[in-house]
Amino acid sequence: MHELYGTDEVRAAVVARWGAAVAPGGVVDRAAVARHAFAADEERAWLEGLLWPLVARRVAAFRDRARAAQPPPRAAVVETPLLFEAGMDGLYDATIAVVADEDVRAERARERGHAALDERAARQLTQEEKAARATFVIANSGSVEELECNLAGVLAKLQGERR
Repeated sequence: MHELYGTDEVRAAVVARWGAAVAPGGVVDRAAVARHAFAADEERAWLEGLLWPLVARRVAAFRDRARAAQPPPRAAVVETPLLFEAGMDGLYDATIAVVADEDVRAERARERGHAALDERAARQLTQEEKAARATFVIANSGSVEELECNLAGVLAKLQGERR
């Protein structure tokens, strides 16, 4: 979804909505956008209304390309922020909820420079709700190697279902 901020369409829309300060030098400043989007529910809703249809179109196009590929890929994986909140889970054959302890999640978000953590969390389903909706659930409070191992197990299950 982050690459959408580099498109002319999204850049023009956020500048029209919030002013040139959100795109200094013509490059969208995601932190500035987040400050505006999380300042009020109507601003967040506006941004979601702009981005979610674009994300859904990209996912559908990616899926079409993957299905048409010869040979077909072992799996076509898409990371979709706010998947369930956006109602996009129906675009996928299976979904994976990657969950972690709250303190681990907060620290990782801070390391990535995410602002407005409480506002972001308030907008999202709880990890328990995501896990209940997902086809698969992976715990991710450990190492990258543990995550990769768990993801490989899910991939093996998915490949077994395709046969």
